[in-house]
Amino acid sequence: MGKFVLKKVPSGFRFNLKAGNGEVIAVSEVYKTEASCRKGIASVQKNSGSHVEDQTVEGFEKLKHPKFEVYLDKAGEYRFRLKASNGEIIATGEGYKTKKSCLNGIESIGKNAPEAPIVVE
Repeated sequence: MGKFVLKKVPSGFRFNLKAGNGEVIAVSEVYKTEASCRKGIASVQKNSGSHVEDQTVEGFEKLKHPKFEVYLDKAGEYRFRLKASNGEIIATGEGYKTKKSCLNGIESIGKNAPEAPIVVE
């Protein structure tokens, strides 16, 4: 089972969503307070089953928020970001060599986030 790891950093608080094998699936922005970071975690849990907007396809259909956006970064790697219903980015993924791996990362969020406990480090 996955878990959210909430951590204090020099400029505030952030979380990582880790899969059962310890791999980081998604990371958050830096929040000013622990309470706002916990709200970010709750938003990921709530929106973890959102639709995927594949921005790597020409003429892709723009979907309403909440949604996962799949895109190519400057290095040519596939990445995703999860946006809440207000359009704010609440979690991002690492760079993947293939779109399939990126989509697997999104699928892993759907499996791990909803029931993941929060561990404070």
